[in-house]
Amino acid sequence: MSYRGTNNGFNGVPAMNQQQQQQQSGFDYNSAQNRAFNAVNNGSNNHSANGNNGSFMTKLQKTLDQMNTFAEDLTDKPFVKKLQPYIPGLARFFIVATFYEDSIRLFTQWSDQVFFLHKWKHYPRWFVVCFLVLVTLVMSVGSTFLVLRKQTNYATASLCACIIVQGLVYGLFTGSSFILRNFSVIGGLLIAFSDSIVQNKTTFGMLPELQDKSQKFKGYLLLAGRILIVLMFVGFAFSKSWFTVILTLSGTVCFAIGYKTKLASLLLGLILVVYNLSLNNYWLHTDSKRDFLRYEFYQNLSIIGGLLLVTNTGAGDYSVDSKKKIY
Repeated sequence: MSYRGTNNGFNGVPAMNQQQQQQQSGFDYNSAQNRAFNAVNNGSNNHSANGNNGSFMTKLQKTLDQMNTFAEDLTDKPFVKKLQPYIPGLARFFIVATFYEDSIRLFTQWSDQVFFLHKWKHYPRWFVVCFLVLVTLVMSVGSTFLVLRKQTNYATASLCACIIVQGLVYGLFTGSSFILRNFSVIGGLLIAFSDSIVQNKTTFGMLPELQDKSQKFKGYLLLAGRILIVLMFVGFAFSKSWFTVILTLSGTVCFAIGYKTKLASLLLGLILVVYNLSLNNYWLHTDSKRDFLRYEFYQNLSIIGGLLLVTNTGAGDYSVDSKKKIY
């Protein structure tokens, strides 16, 4: 049996005490103990310093989580639950509001539109009349179909085509603000179209699908729509105060990648609502500035509709929020 004693030496020889062992071996036990103690303390201090470096990110993450929880809990409020069935329809109406406004403007200012395109842009009169009639009908009918979720693929394609064709005919693609704003409107249209896609439950033979292709397509549409919507905020943010710049850029990045999407949608929507009501108040003007402000107001309203719809549909499969649920 092996030796297990602590106070006796091996084979009956008394064990040396600690001081005798140190003297014989030349090893200073107390010094070694102090060095070990200091090393442990230094390690703890270094860990604490690293923790302080990461404390800002930890606090930021905690704050974002709390704000996102508030945004999520907001949908559980009784008054929100009563409104929730109407939110998608209201959001789709906001998205197409700019097309309704444009149709009404073309109809009420018909002579001015014909004069501008015929005399200033030098298009043939027959082409101008046919173009204005066609665009007015397409925008009115396409917007109505999109609101009612009827033939949404044709409605979305026709409204996107109206944006591009009008920009070319009127020569509006020279301004970066126009391009970014209208790309954002197209993003809202894509989000509205994705909302109309219903997930297929069965395939041939009544067997469940392992991977729903319609949901995959919907995820791509939502991703494209989110990226296009935030383009308008690129030029919008840098012309405002530094506080608005920080909030807007933070919201656009989170919205584009689909991180804390509901919170980002509400934040960007709130900023745009305040800006729209305070600066694009066309109802207070009677001069030529009225038309310009009304145009911007309804285009911003379309973007607000896209943001509102995302709060209801979510960011889709291709987003950080979706990946966090999986992993």
